[in-house]
Amino acid sequence: MTDTEDFAALLGEFEEQAAHRPHVLPKVGEKVRGRILSMGADHAYVDLGAKSEGTIELAGLTDSEGHLTVDVGDEIEAVVTGVDEETGTLLLGDRHGRQLRGLPEVEHAYQHQLPVEGHVTGATKGGVELQIAGIRAFCPASQLDLRYVEDMQSFVGQRLAFRITKLEGGKPPNLVVSRRALLEEEQRARAEETRARLEVGAILNGSVTSLQDYGAFVDLGGVEGMIHISELAFRRVRHPSEILTVGQQVEVAVLRIERTDNRRHPEKIALSLRALARDPWQDAGERFPAGSRVKGTVVRLQPFGAFVELEPGVEGLIHVSELGAGRRVGHPREVLREGLDVTATVLGVDSEKRRIALSLEPAEGGDGQRSMQYRKPAEGFGTLGDLLRESMAKKRQS
Repeated sequence: MTDTEDFAALLGEFEEQAAHRPHVLPKVGEKVRGRILSMGADHAYVDLGAKSEGTIELAGLTDSEGHLTVDVGDEIEAVVTGVDEETGTLLLGDRHGRQLRGLPEVEHAYQHQLPVEGHVTGATKGGVELQIAGIRAFCPASQLDLRYVEDMQSFVGQRLAFRITKLEGGKPPNLVVSRRALLEEEQRARAEETRARLEVGAILNGSVTSLQDYGAFVDLGGVEGMIHISELAFRRVRHPSEILTVGQQVEVAVLRIERTDNRRHPEKIALSLRALARDPWQDAGERFPAGSRVKGTVVRLQPFGAFVELEPGVEGLIHVSELGAGRRVGHPREVLREGLDVTATVLGVDSEKRRIALSLEPAEGGDGQRSMQYRKPAEGFGTLGDLLRESMAKKRQS
């Protein structure tokens, strides 16, 4: 038997086995993928494979302006919303579900927990009102989003996906829905994908979800991590809002992953923006060589000296002994204040310890003479003029 005959025999055997294998249709509520075969006036016909076909309303395949987003041959993902009793064709909907028509379809969606599309018509103190298949429904504020919504009025006019959580008979029926339930499902699906890529050292993209005094929270895709304020930048940051805004897209590095007993948040993820930035101390010794004159701004005063920012992320220290040009200074505030621009001389650089030693330089006076950048000393010490006058008086007396 030739190779061609062998292949033909195997193919025939496979087709015979497939013909006797029971065919199982997707269930209502199940997600399916298929390729668009053709488009009619209102529906698209989808090949789901395994001798299954489905139809989906074109209205569910359009953008906000009503333009079709797919074409014949494109692959789509949909949800099985029902079965045509006459033809056996599967009825499909997008992630918003089908646009329902009448109470029977609403009851069907409730029984099978299918997503439905609702048009938000108004906002109240406790939630939003919406229309589903011409029936008034209510979504409590706690079920409108994953987080608390302050401005529910902003949802009015939008068409969104909901899940029916309560349906009681009556005229009209009592219909309560939740958007949060669907968002949590999507979040869990994204979280599984994110956790497959989550490891120390990984570089991920995310969206800033909130800013706190101690740092920023970032959604990595269904999983949330935190950038501590010390990991936002090499420079000193007083509040994350100096660098980030809520909703901003960021690229972050994963520093640590700690497992927890919390089912909703099974891990604590420490993130960093600083780890992906250039370290300004790498070549600080070359940019600030000993003996060079530098300019900076006083950022902090301590009893032992004044810290001067030379550039973002690089600070030098003027020790209190280097502030008086030979004159004893008890505290840096006798000479400097925060926010003051100064000129200093670099005494030495230790890049490993991230230290630069500085000495305060006198500033040029208006007459070209060198004059120290002193504020008036505290009472009890007197001014330099007072000291000179006192010295001259003593000489006259002697």
